[in-house]
Amino acid sequence: MDERLQQYDDKMKKAYDFLQSDYATIRAGRANPHVLDKIKVDYYGTPTPIQQVGNISVPEARMIQIAPWEKSLIKDIEKAILSSDVGITPSNDGSVIRLVFPELTEERRKELVKEVKKKAEESKVAIRNIRRDGNDSFKKLAKADISEDEAKQLEDSLQKLTDKYVKDIDKLAEQKAGEIMTV
Repeated sequence: MDERLQQYDDKMKKAYDFLQSDYATIRAGRANPHVLDKIKVDYYGTPTPIQQVGNISVPEARMIQIAPWEKSLIKDIEKAILSSDVGITPSNDGSVIRLVFPELTEERRKELVKEVKKKAEESKVAIRNIRRDGNDSFKKLAKADISEDEAKQLEDSLQKLTDKYVKDIDKLAEQKAGEIMTV
């Protein structure tokens, strides 16, 4: 691949990867430890990712269990989960915290699918903005360093790259929506 195109491919890949990691935090009826990825616990005055203060496991399909490495952290972890947007009330038995995921209602599933589609659309807009930046820079190059034909070839290649990522985003969104709607 032309190095002038490579930088735009890298940016588009980052947009796609961001969407993928964003989708991992959306809960789809089953317990997924990634819903805790954005939660930070106050650990001796430092906001620390929840994964770094305890062991996270999924003992059942709809339950996440957090075993803090220090018992004194249980209250802080509970507080962090309650103040997050996970929407689940933690329960603890003094040594571990359990998050039980209720079955999603049909209405909630539809809301989540809308959210998935919205995030996909935002990613596609980001991809198109990257394409626009690339096309602008190729047009500037055509005025100075390269022939118009070469600039046109770069623009065509960038369009193919854009189409590929938009298709990948659509496929990812469809997959996530299907996962959410599966009871």
